[in-house]
Amino acid sequence: MAALLTPDRLGDFQLAEPLKARRIVVAMSGGVDSSVVAALAARSGAEVIGVTLQLYEHGAKAKRVGACCAGQDIRDARAVADRLGFAHHVYDHESRFRDTVIDQFADEYLAGRTPIPCVRCNMGVKFTDLFQLAHDLGADCLATGHYVRRVMGPAGAELHRALDPARDQSYFLFATTQEQLDFLRFPLGGLEKSAVREIARELGLGVAAKPDSQDICFVPDGDYAGLVRKLRPEADDRGEIVHVDGTLLGAHKGLIHYTVGQRRGIDIGGQAEPLYVVRLEAETKRVVVGPRRALAVSGARLGEANWLADVEGRDVLAKVRSMAKPVPARMVGDRLLFAAPEYGVAPGQAAVFYDAGDASRVLGGGWIEESFAADAA
Repeated sequence: MAALLTPDRLGDFQLAEPLKARRIVVAMSGGVDSSVVAALAARSGAEVIGVTLQLYEHGAKAKRVGACCAGQDIRDARAVADRLGFAHHVYDHESRFRDTVIDQFADEYLAGRTPIPCVRCNMGVKFTDLFQLAHDLGADCLATGHYVRRVMGPAGAELHRALDPARDQSYFLFATTQEQLDFLRFPLGGLEKSAVREIARELGLGVAAKPDSQDICFVPDGDYAGLVRKLRPEADDRGEIVHVDGTLLGAHKGLIHYTVGQRRGIDIGGQAEPLYVVRLEAETKRVVVGPRRALAVSGARLGEANWLADVEGRDVLAKVRSMAKPVPARMVGDRLLFAAPEYGVAPGQAAVFYDAGDASRVLGGGWIEESFAADAA
């Protein structure tokens, strides 16, 4: 047995013994993470079935380094399954992915919001659809390569951050429901990425050195604006750049080029202080800018909330961007209230809540529908 495939690692699937009587379905994207999960599942003694969703066409996107779920990635997943000796199935979900993720991504930008398609993908085709497929295959659990932890608490399964903060994906999984969490397993949550690659090398998997998938897999060359423009030509409509005090400062080249909190690329010179994008007004096609203090908000209204614990009136830590530091806050009704003014809170992003007493535990979250200026509280 490979040196890193120790007994404690093989127990990460949290299934009742004997494991040889269990069936594990592994979501395989063709990358090193899900391939190692499949390897751990196979070494556990359980029956393993690999499942890959084809999410977009076998064209230029599929060949791009750092993509996932198409073309070469499907072939890589199948090669891993063949090497490890278990069945592998591919399901075409391209149409559903386009409707629920790609089109919504474009519409969100058009509405002046800042979307997070990876969360939408996890909410839909990945967890909802794979969840059903795994049940249809008679699985005891669905295992994925996400870097989060499933911890058994007093009231059942809890979602926690990964032990490696550099790899933690909990922000993107806030919409995981309790029913899904009961069925899901995340064997990599307690590992560092270097250990995962070492396991892949020890097992001779061809994906051991494969680059990580990019944050938004369906956007060629990271040109978000180009994709949105192709899908929604009206996204390039020009409009006014207006100061928060009402002064007309110039014209912009389309709302898709701006997001709340942005400083670079506004192209307005001759101002007494740096200007930031404060809000986007889709109805009037206006970009409203102002000094950094104008970005301060006291709270936000959330929609489509998903809770893994009761948060009403409870002190929490709220994270409003994937790279932001969680800050003290409280949830009252559908309103997130910050203990101190927060900056760069953008509609369309997610607010994810962590336990103030145990900062690793995810309590749930919701989508930011609107924010409230600190001076208007």
